[in-house]
Amino acid sequence: MAGEILDLVVANGTVVFGDGRRNVAVGVKGGKVVALAPEELLPPAKERIDAHGNFILPGVVDSEAHPGCYVPFEYDMRTESRTAACAGVTTWGIQAPVTRMGTEPFQEVVKRADVVSFHHAFPSARKVIESVSHVDAYLTYMLETDEQAHEIQEYAEGHGVTSFKLYLQTRGLKGMRDDDDSNWPSRRAGLGTGIDDGTVYQVMEQVAHLGYPGMVHIHPENWEIGRVFEDRLRAAGRTDFGAWTDRSPDFLEAQHIRAYAYLAQQTPGNPPLYLQHCTTRLSFEEVAKARAEGARVFAQTGPAWLWAQPEDGWRINVPLRRRENIDALWQALADGTVDVVGSDHVVGWEPASFEEMYNPNIWDCRTGFSRVELFLPVLLSEGVRKGRISMERLVQVSCENPAKTSGLWGRKGSLLPGFDADMVIVDAGREVTVGKEHINTRAGWSIMEGHTFHGWPVKTIMRGKVTAEWADDSPGMRPVAEARGEYLARYPQSASRTYPIAEPTAVDLSHRRWSGSDFSRPGFSAETQLYTSVRADGRGEAGR
Repeated sequence: MAGEILDLVVANGTVVFGDGRRNVAVGVKGGKVVALAPEELLPPAKERIDAHGNFILPGVVDSEAHPGCYVPFEYDMRTESRTAACAGVTTWGIQAPVTRMGTEPFQEVVKRADVVSFHHAFPSARKVIESVSHVDAYLTYMLETDEQAHEIQEYAEGHGVTSFKLYLQTRGLKGMRDDDDSNWPSRRAGLGTGIDDGTVYQVMEQVAHLGYPGMVHIHPENWEIGRVFEDRLRAAGRTDFGAWTDRSPDFLEAQHIRAYAYLAQQTPGNPPLYLQHCTTRLSFEEVAKARAEGARVFAQTGPAWLWAQPEDGWRINVPLRRRENIDALWQALADGTVDVVGSDHVVGWEPASFEEMYNPNIWDCRTGFSRVELFLPVLLSEGVRKGRISMERLVQVSCENPAKTSGLWGRKGSLLPGFDADMVIVDAGREVTVGKEHINTRAGWSIMEGHTFHGWPVKTIMRGKVTAEWADDSPGMRPVAEARGEYLARYPQSASRTYPIAEPTAVDLSHRRWSGSDFSRPGFSAETQLYTSVRADGRGEAGR
């Protein structure tokens, strides 16, 4: 590089990789990292950024976000991609059904006839990303029909889409009339037909043929049983926020993991399965079992589940869990049972203000709240500062592993030479008691408000250009650049069926098994159990 002039040098910080830290400067040219070395050994640069002794991480690769879930895609992307940039995100994994990708006219509540081929929606989705987004983005299609399953090869080769999500809650929607809905507002979130296991199996077959980086995503949570518990809770007069957790006991998540990991193993080609929102001890046991049996299972969680208990949070699917599951989740994140963190960012339909959305009766509280802004504060404050994970592990689960499982490794997720010059500078010691001034989402509020976090992003750089920063005269992170996000296509590499992320090892979780009588189970409340006491002979008695 002798004689060359760099575009940018980021210096006076500690660069963090998944396998260690380096006290080097980062040299950037043409939007790529081209050198890592002591600053005095680098060529001169047109611009220098002083990290002021802070940590320099790769830009966050947020593997799950849902802009456009309840409002037009372009409307949401204008504000929420800026919010993501302020949160340290440089790459967004956007997950959406065909009706929520910018097609017009926008259908606030969809019908079965609205669920068509993704060939109709891809051009509009790409146009929105490349015209208004402040972060780079890739797409995960949320599939509903056999037709969409049969077109997976076309989506991969023509659209550069290799990840496909199955929203298992919509099994209950299958066959419903257009003027009916399940107990979750799926039609308002763009889902119109519902799936069955035949569609699931066909998706698995097709993805197995793609090879790397093909991936089947599922949202594991059995709402068909959950409706039973909801009826019992309502009958008992429960309206508190904890009732939303009690309507979906731990095994409803774990049961789907067991069932669909088994189905994936029985599918020719054994397609990899990506589990979103793993949150319970029982789920971690099923992940370990599936891996031991040969399933290729990758598990994701999110910052909301790593921090908030039901009473401190909001209505979310899967629900927020209680302290024992939060502690177990941090352990699973540390030991490799959980591989990835994704925000699951969703903002409600307008008006999305706290006053319009909040209701002390959980059944009437509107779903949807900003989650991407939780990402780094939770991992830094609740994770690194409390010794639950290292800074290196934070980089693995927030940057490296999501890039590897999505097929972006080599471009995103690291600051090795040749990768995009995506960085987030974090001040691990910055103490922030969150107020309105720290919030950038269009809703204007957050469940973080009033809580104190130690650690915050202070500058985001995407492809060598600053996109957001916490300036000396600013009360918080703010966007500082025009939209210049790119659509990230991923294509099948049929020659390879291996994944650059190490195949997860099975962790022995037998010592974490619940104990107690046959009528005592984790995640159950008195109202969710038909039998709430145990007779002397060990058989249950009706609780009411």
